[in-house]
Amino acid sequence: MDAGGPRLPDTVLFEIFLYLDHADVLSVGLVCQQWHAVARDEFLWKELFYRYYRVSRDVPRHPGAVSWYDEFQRLYDTIPCVEVQALKEHNDQVLHLSFSHSGCLFASCSKDCTVKIWSNELDISLQHSSNMRPYNWSYTQFSQFNSDDSLLLVSGVFVGPHNSSSGEIAVISMENFTLLSRVRNKPYDVFGCWLNETNLISGNLHRIGRITSCSVLWLNNAFQGIESENVNVVKRLFKIQNLNASTIRTVMVADCSRYDSPDLLLDYEEQLAASSTCPVFDLGSDSEEEEAKPKPPPEPAVQELPDAGGVPAEAEHGLQQLFDDIMEGVRPAMTETELETKVAELFVRNRTKPPEPNLLPTDSNSKIKYLIFTTGCLTYSPHQIGIKRILPHQMTTAGPVLGEERRSDEFFDSLDHVIDIHGHIIGMGLSPDHRYLYVNSRAWPRDCVISDPMQPPPIAEEIDLHVFDLKTMKEVKRALRAHRAYTPNEECFFIFLDVSRDFVASGAEDRHGYIWDRHYNICLAKLQHDNVVNSVAFSPVEQELLLTASDDTTIKVWRSPRAVRVRQARRPRPRKLLFSWLMNQKS
Repeated sequence: MDAGGPRLPDTVLFEIFLYLDHADVLSVGLVCQQWHAVARDEFLWKELFYRYYRVSRDVPRHPGAVSWYDEFQRLYDTIPCVEVQALKEHNDQVLHLSFSHSGCLFASCSKDCTVKIWSNELDISLQHSSNMRPYNWSYTQFSQFNSDDSLLLVSGVFVGPHNSSSGEIAVISMENFTLLSRVRNKPYDVFGCWLNETNLISGNLHRIGRITSCSVLWLNNAFQGIESENVNVVKRLFKIQNLNASTIRTVMVADCSRYDSPDLLLDYEEQLAASSTCPVFDLGSDSEEEEAKPKPPPEPAVQELPDAGGVPAEAEHGLQQLFDDIMEGVRPAMTETELETKVAELFVRNRTKPPEPNLLPTDSNSKIKYLIFTTGCLTYSPHQIGIKRILPHQMTTAGPVLGEERRSDEFFDSLDHVIDIHGHIIGMGLSPDHRYLYVNSRAWPRDCVISDPMQPPPIAEEIDLHVFDLKTMKEVKRALRAHRAYTPNEECFFIFLDVSRDFVASGAEDRHGYIWDRHYNICLAKLQHDNVVNSVAFSPVEQELLLTASDDTTIKVWRSPRAVRVRQARRPRPRKLLFSWLMNQKS
């Protein structure tokens, strides 16, 4: 179509463009002068964007975008969806990936019982591999770099006496890859995490009854062999009672000091209050059609735990009353499990330190950190998120090994906050600014009743990706969806997710990794593997680089179309080099 030919109405052009793919839409201006004349028409690109991506029209443009054209191009050109490399050095299932904070290195854990450290250069290459079998490990399952990238925490499954399995954490120096220390970690799916540059958190589990236990969270110094002769290398942080076969798992630390300068605000009301020049939004439905679908399971209940002060006498009376009622036959018959749970509940009321007041962060307590973990109260299946505040004086191993002085009636620590997910939690991840917590879960039936803690409800195949604002302790509306899982409760395993400035990614059991846009709440890409995708990881300095790890034993490297073009432009062209060599020979 040339400039002198008949002109199509803009509405007709618009309908044509709706059926073109991204590449055609963005390149059509090169061949169509008529389209080029309206290529920067904001109204046309806005309509095209909303209709192509099926985004609700209540959602404003991304706060970092200057035009709808640029925003359309961003979602096409900057998604890491092009496979550029497949790493096959592992010989068994790859379970976890983690980047260093500088983005120069990343680590991978595998069922082959090695942790491998890779160099992230133009082409990714293997730098070091540590085999943990000499330490009686079955496999490595998780790793995390400390804040200055000098140490690597590696978590694995340890084989103990009589083939019993527990967990262990190893600390490896990044200077010479030597093993600095090892710490027991029970159960193994506590994983462990760094609290600061030199201190890490591990767990231990003590059985009290058949379905009642106590989780103890310990603070450990990474340099135990060097420091142990002079100062404490371990200190008890918290001691928490578990009911109905539940345990504390999957610990992580959130830094409250970063909440007031988030990379991306997700709450629409907060956006309006902050600035009219920075449009952000409350996550909504993907399309108008979705509004007509049946409503999803009830939103997770976010609850602040009541102050336990003044309860001991009442709890003691309640325990005595329970025994009297049982002996006199007043109370209906109870199973052994029900009786154990009831006694444990009454006991813990009389032996628990009350929660800290005023959980939400303020200017005066911005140095506080949150310890976040999965837990439960109804069954062994992790269905709640527990949050416990870590105060500045608790962030060192100095002081008594058993931690703070306690009164005789403060045997356990209470949780400061609990979020009930109403489903099996299979993954958690923090946004880079630590403002938002993303949670993978598989929902229970809406009106299910749990009568036996050893028989949790069936779980959905669909995975819901919930988003919680840790500054307000509220859920951001609507869960992200697309990915699926198929294993039942007793076989359910962790699927690691990761969050960048603009995107969130997750693995799945359907042989794909997934990428969503955090602002528009839409799925942007499916990344193919030959088996379950266990873990994903964005580069912390380049969100257009994503890694995926799979049961197919490979790690795949994905880059955005834009990054691929840039990389190709940087590579020397053989013809030019040959021409230069020939010219030099002639001269």
